[in-house]
Amino acid sequence: MAGRAAPAPGALLCALLWAAAAAAGGGPGDNPAPGAFGRVYRGAVNISAERVYAFAYRSEPGQVDAVRVYVNSSSENLQYPVLFVVRQQKGVLSWQVPLIFRGLYQRTYNYQEVSRTLCPSEPTPETRPSDQIIFVDVASMAPFNIAYELLVTRLENFQLETNKAFNFTASPSQPQYFLYKFPQDVDSVIINVVSDAAYPCSVVSVQDIVCPVYDLDHNVEFNGVYQSMTKQAAITVQRKDFPGEQFFVVFVIKPEDYACGGSVPSSIHGNVNRTWNLQRTKNLQVTIVPSIKKSDYIQAMFFSFLSFLSFYLGSVVVAFVHYIRVQRKASAGRLSPEHGSGMMTSSHPISASTPEGSSYGAIDESSSSGGRQLSSPEHRPPAGSDTDSSVEEESDFDTMPEIESDKNIIRTKVFLYLSDLSRKDRRIVSKKYKIYFWNIITIAVFYALPVIQLVITYQTVVNVTGNQDICYYNFLCAHPLGVLSAFNNILSNVGHMMLGFLFLLIVLRRDILHRRAMEMKDIYTLDYGIPKHFGLFYAMGIALMMEGVLSACYHVCPNYSNFQFDTSFMYMIAGLCMLKLYQTRHPDINASAYSAYASFAVVISLAVLGVVFGKNDMWFWVIFSMIHVLASLALSTQIYYMGRFKIDGPDSDLGIFRRAVMVLYTDCIQQCSRPMYMDRMVLLIVGNVVNWSFAIFGLVYRPRDFASYILGIFICNLLLYLAFYIIMKLRSSEKLLPIPMFCIVATAVVWAAALYFFFQTLSSWEETPAESREKNRPCILLGFFDDHDVWHFLSAAALFFSFLRMP
Repeated sequence: MAGRAAPAPGALLCALLWAAAAAAGGGPGDNPAPGAFGRVYRGAVNISAERVYAFAYRSEPGQVDAVRVYVNSSSENLQYPVLFVVRQQKGVLSWQVPLIFRGLYQRTYNYQEVSRTLCPSEPTPETRPSDQIIFVDVASMAPFNIAYELLVTRLENFQLETNKAFNFTASPSQPQYFLYKFPQDVDSVIINVVSDAAYPCSVVSVQDIVCPVYDLDHNVEFNGVYQSMTKQAAITVQRKDFPGEQFFVVFVIKPEDYACGGSVPSSIHGNVNRTWNLQRTKNLQVTIVPSIKKSDYIQAMFFSFLSFLSFYLGSVVVAFVHYIRVQRKASAGRLSPEHGSGMMTSSHPISASTPEGSSYGAIDESSSSGGRQLSSPEHRPPAGSDTDSSVEEESDFDTMPEIESDKNIIRTKVFLYLSDLSRKDRRIVSKKYKIYFWNIITIAVFYALPVIQLVITYQTVVNVTGNQDICYYNFLCAHPLGVLSAFNNILSNVGHMMLGFLFLLIVLRRDILHRRAMEMKDIYTLDYGIPKHFGLFYAMGIALMMEGVLSACYHVCPNYSNFQFDTSFMYMIAGLCMLKLYQTRHPDINASAYSAYASFAVVISLAVLGVVFGKNDMWFWVIFSMIHVLASLALSTQIYYMGRFKIDGPDSDLGIFRRAVMVLYTDCIQQCSRPMYMDRMVLLIVGNVVNWSFAIFGLVYRPRDFASYILGIFICNLLLYLAFYIIMKLRSSEKLLPIPMFCIVATAVVWAAALYFFFQTLSSWEETPAESREKNRPCILLGFFDDHDVWHFLSAAALFFSFLRMP
């Protein structure tokens, strides 16, 4: 017969403890009294009397058991608190009652009810049950008795389950934490926490299975990753970050709400003590759901690249069809090989007698030969001879021959033709616009390098500290990859870079065809249609690529400190598009690259100042509105008089205002005649109304998102000028060819869809991180991309079509 197994040493110790003392109260001094789970123990302690309780329980193999200790004391005497010390096999946990929390400006909050979950023992590989013992010491240095209550319970729902919601309550003095183990087939999970009430402010933390667990307001940030929370929080956790394939989810309620955007209670003034036992409880619900798999990452990357590679395929098809058509026409002797590559060229000059209303960009035959000396091929400069002579560099000297005609006479004529505004030497004007390309490359390099360095630092700080309040992600759809916390927001910017490069290839093709036609001395290329200068096109392509690069950098860690990375090149793209439209019909008087980029720098500086000072400072809005209105008036004057409105005279400081008053008096009061340039006047009146409306709106409502407000001003002005350009083309009986018409329709449709997703706000660095997370939403595309990622995709396509429709 087999002998009976000897009892375990732990079981013998438990039996001895249970038989040591009566169960009525804790044993004095070092004589522990056996305690029972679920039973309330009441007693009193003083400087000469302390109590020790011993609680024993049996842990099953492979099971994690958690114990929670609840204590209460009626004393509010901070000089003599009751001290509770819990001793376990591998650690000690202690606290005092009243438990004191410190808030802003050294305010203190006292709690007489405290409950803490003890760090659970790790499961052992043993196949037999193991016995565990917990000692609870209660003591005080008070010279009088202080009553207390003690309750120790075993937690039944300590381990969270996948896809199963769990509800609980927490407070500053009664934090909660739970265990989660990764299932075998899950590599990544998302911890979703929701609450019906925004306040009190809370913190959600994910910590490794290490004792002690940091579950109080003053130490919850010491370990793991964490984020503040009002109504919603979400943390993505990967299996590879936890060697034990399990972790604790810790929930802490903060004593004050200012960290989440709330205010300090008005009833608290100065350093006043107050008991907050039941006034800051919060009901929470936690659900842990599996995140995406590695195959979803691969699928998303294939989708992103293939979607934009289709634009390359479409461009190749269009170029091939165009090449076949041009070759057929060329073989028939009707068209030069380069003709037709421009979207808005004209095969015949428009009569010089056409009135201004129907001559938008017309070529005046009578003046073209004198201004550009195109009467015969012998008088033209050698095709493609772009020398580096200093004579050809842009300077203050105007190269238009003064002996031929006077600029003041030509540019202030009632009926203007394109030939009147394109009289300068082609080579010099081309060099002028190439400066846009080289300057934007220089700007991009010097701008991007410190940006990349800064966002790498931000991401490193997030990864090292675990503070997820630094970056404003959409945490419900933030998929990490490597060291990046939101790879999907970065991947979605690939469209800007790919389509920007494709646009550069298209411009390069047109530039090469144009150069070939110049070498062939093609009469259509030299004498007819819109003058072709590609420098601004190249600059637009670089700007589109840099928008993708800097937007990706911004989304590495979007926050208040780096918002300008995402918007700077947006301003430049809008400005370059307006300059390109204006340069098409005014090649001689368009702004230089230096003045244009200097203006963009001023705008970016104003955007930064607006974000810093625009929220509450009325003086900033007054100054900005004045600058906006005055800039609109100055630009309108330059456009109306084609750059011939000069400030001169000995009193030039007041000359512009004196001259403006004289013009208003002469044209509007004395004569009240019809404006000399009606079309320009209508455009400028509408433009000033729009800009003044923006200025008044900003002054009255002071929008918080100042960067988007500035971008809205740029976009509205661009759309206004584009509409004017198209209307004037139609008035001039010019045709809209099929490809430009397709680009216009595609631009309108894609922009409408893109703006819909743009206004689906998913986060906001203008608010606290906790308030921003209330706007978070799940993914909507392939389970990988959110609304803002779709905005990235569509806006890249919309900008590409917008560039293609440029003449």
